Amino acid sequence: MTQSIIKLGVPKGSLEDATINLFERAGWKIRKHHRNYFPDINDPEITASLCRAQEIGRYVSDGVLDVGLTGMDWILETEADVVKVSDLVYSKSSNRPARWVLAVAGDSPYQKPEDLAGRRIATELRGVTERYFRERGIPVDVTYSWGATEAKVVEGLADGIVEVTETGTTIRAHGLRIIDEVLVTNTVLIANRAAWEDPAKRRKIEQLDLLLQGALRAEALVCLKMNAPAGNLDAVLDLLPSLNSPTVSPLRDQRWLSVETVVDTGVVRDLIPRLRDAGAEGIIEYALNKVI
Repeated sequence: MTQSIIKLGVPKGSLEDATINLFERAGWKIRKHHRNYFPDINDPEITASLCRAQEIGRYVSDGVLDVGLTGMDWILETEADVVKVSDLVYSKSSNRPARWVLAVAGDSPYQKPEDLAGRRIATELRGVTERYFRERGIPVDVTYSWGATEAKVVEGLADGIVEVTETGTTIRAHGLRIIDEVLVTNTVLIANRAAWEDPAKRRKIEQLDLLLQGALRAEALVCLKMNAPAGNLDAVLDLLPSLNSPTVSPLRDQRWLSVETVVDTGVVRDLIPRLRDAGAEGIIEYALNKVI
C-alpha cells in the first residue's frame, strides 16, 4: 500500500519559532536549512514547507498543502475554502488571542468608527477592514499598508489604522488610541477538504491536532510530587486541585505516602508553602510536555 504523505505548511515570520517549539513539544522536530523553505521533520509521513501565514490558507484551499497553521484573520482575509480542524490558541509571545483594532491618533477628534466617514484607513488586513466598515455603512478609503502601519497616522498618511495587537502596548507607544475592536483571532489548524476526506490523511491530521493541543494544554500545567504523612493525608489532599484525582501510593515507611498531581502553574507559588505547612515534604515540581 502506498504511504500517504501529508504536506504541512508552517508559518514563516512572527509565528515561526513559536510553531516549531510547539511541534517539538508535541513530538515532531522541525529542522530548518539556511536559505531553504523546506525544513526536515522527523516523520516519514510528513513533508514541511515554510510559508507566509498570509498565504497558507490559500495554499491549503488550492491543495498545494494538505494541512497548515495560520491565523483565522488570514483565512477570513483570503476567504479560503478550508476545513478548520481546531483552534490552537498561541502567539509569538503568549497563549492569548490577538486582536485587530481600529486606532486613531491620541489627540484626534475621532471617538467612534462613524467619525471616520470619508477618511483614509491604512491596514494590512484590507479585505476584513473593508467588510467591517461596509457592514456598518461607513464610507472610508481603505489603503494597503506594507508595514510600519502605526506610523501612518503619525506621518499624516492615514486618519486611522486597523492593526493587530495582543496587549495594545505598541499601539499606545506610538501615541495612538483604540476606538474599536475589528476582529479577535488566533492560530488555527486547517486542512484541505480533499485531504480531510482521505481516511489515511485524516488520521494523520487528527494525530497532529491531538498532540499539538496536548502540548498547548501542558504549557499551563505542572506536575507536583511529594511525600505526605499518612496522618495528614486528608489535609494535604484538600489543598490539591487535580485533572481527575491525585495519585496516592504507599511507601516502604507506612507512616508516609507518595502523592502526585497536576496543577495550574498560576497556583503553584501559593500552593507549595501551604502543602509544606500541612506536613508535605520532598515536594518536586516538574514541567510537562503534553497533557491529553
